[in-house]
Amino acid sequence: MKRIRIAAIAFVASIAVFTGCQKDTTLTIKPEVKTITGTISFSKTLVPLFTQNCAIAGCHVSGGQTPDLSADNVYNSLVNTPGFVNVKDPQSSKIYEYITGKLSPAMPMGKASNPGDINDLFLAWVEQGAKKN
Repeated sequence: MKRIRIAAIAFVASIAVFTGCQKDTTLTIKPEVKTITGTISFSKTLVPLFTQNCAIAGCHVSGGQTPDLSADNVYNSLVNTPGFVNVKDPQSSKIYEYITGKLSPAMPMGKASNPGDINDLFLAWVEQGAKKN
C-alpha cells in the first residue's frame, strides 16, 4: 500500500513538473540597428574596419579564411561570393549575420562585439547598393 501511495505521489509530481515546464515564447536576440542616413564610403569607412579587425594574420587574408578581407581583395571577395552580400535582403547577408552573431562563430573573433559600429555601417552600405565607393 505504501508503494502505491509513493508511486501515485511521484506520478502527480511528474505531471506538475512537466506541465509547468513548457515553452510559451522564444526570445530572439536582435541587434539594435542604428539608422545611418549618410552615404557609407566602402574604401574610407569599411575597408579600414575590415583591415583592422578581420584581415589579420591567420584570419581573413590571402590564403587564410574565406572571404579575403585584405584591403586589395575585400570588395571582390564580398560581392563575388554568393550570399556574403545580399542587396535585396541586406540583413540576410552572411557577413552581416556573422558580425551580429546570428551565425556562429560571431565575428570578429576576439574583438569587441561591434568594433567601430561595423554592424550598422556594413548594413547601411549594403542597403545603399554595396557600391565600390
